[in-house]
Amino acid sequence: MEHTASYYAATTNAHQPWPTLQESIQCDVCIIGAGFTGLSSALFLTEAGYDVVVLEAARVGFGASGRNGGQVVNSYSRDVDVIEQRYGKEIARLLGSMMFEGAEIIRDRIDRYAISCDYRPGGIFAALNGRQLQHLSEQQRRWQQYGNTDLTLLDERGIREQIATERYVGGLLDRRGGHLHPLNLALGEAEAIRRHGGRIYEHSPAVAVNYGTPHRVRTPAGEVSATFVLFAGNAYLPGTLEPRLSHKSMPCGSQIVTTEPLSRDLALTLLPNNYCVEDCNYLLDYFRLTADNRLLYGGGVVYGARDPADIAALIRPKLLRTFPQLRNVALSFSWSGNFLLTLSRMPQFGRLENNVYYMQGDSGHGVTSTHLSGKLIAEALRGDAERFDAFAGLPHLPFPGGRRFQVPLTALGAAWYALRDRLGV
Repeated sequence: MEHTASYYAATTNAHQPWPTLQESIQCDVCIIGAGFTGLSSALFLTEAGYDVVVLEAARVGFGASGRNGGQVVNSYSRDVDVIEQRYGKEIARLLGSMMFEGAEIIRDRIDRYAISCDYRPGGIFAALNGRQLQHLSEQQRRWQQYGNTDLTLLDERGIREQIATERYVGGLLDRRGGHLHPLNLALGEAEAIRRHGGRIYEHSPAVAVNYGTPHRVRTPAGEVSATFVLFAGNAYLPGTLEPRLSHKSMPCGSQIVTTEPLSRDLALTLLPNNYCVEDCNYLLDYFRLTADNRLLYGGGVVYGARDPADIAALIRPKLLRTFPQLRNVALSFSWSGNFLLTLSRMPQFGRLENNVYYMQGDSGHGVTSTHLSGKLIAEALRGDAERFDAFAGLPHLPFPGGRRFQVPLTALGAAWYALRDRLGV
């Protein structure tokens, strides 16, 4: 399988391909999946001196890591106030202390390895009504308590100076957020892994895992013997490979379009400071400018990871609701990608067997939280598992209705929250 026909795939940096595994090899750590979770983990581990093999069924960054909106958004899909209500003050303190770390790791990777991925600082959470703006004011206070002082609350005049639309009544600017070309970030991290002696194999899906001493991971034409195994496939991990990872999570599809290149003047009238934006709705819209002055716009969720027949027909009305001045602008790319949703909207970390780990289910906040998770698994393998276990101790709740009814029941719940968004309650 090759990359989907996205804007990102059409603008990748030149790179050397990785081979297909066709022999039996040994290593310290075998990682299944070459998305951000697997790549971040492999890079931290190779930097620490581990012999690492990464198996990828398709291409590096094939899944959500190479298809997402490219927004570097801090925190998790549930903010620290919800974490405290559900899990208590101590867990909130531990997870809160890490919620800006993923973005810092990304910036460090870009600088340390000179990764060309069009990084631009600054992101805005946009409020469509007074209730959402009040929530952002409370979010600013909470984030400041955890050390992020690079925040500015925007009133209606302030947000119109940042976004050329009348949709929003205010927003929160986070200068520690930002946006980038995610596939080029993934490819740059893979090159850094290669530089440290790590081995990546493309078109080498794991088809079976036999647990033992050592663990053995089979591919169609080869086998990896490893002391440690890490499942990092997220929404693209086959349910038959390790069924224990699939019944408490659900793949979901998200859709993105990009316009044709805009003139620089037009692009900068839309987003004068080149910040990325996501709104505060339950089923949110998000958008930003690309390096070549296209507007990239995404929104909505398809539960169960089905690809819509006409992505442009779904997203273009959302884009024009925000920017009606683009009604005569053509769309150049449209694509879909899957992310893994959990019922709690919190990442799922844990252990399956002795020296067998998994990390999955970032629920739409994967760009930053996957980079944090790579650091945490490296800490755990070195013997300091406190921060990994702060996530691993969270309950992994099954979706109501089991596998058969999880999609319709989740969609029903989402429709309820979407109605609340429209009513502003």
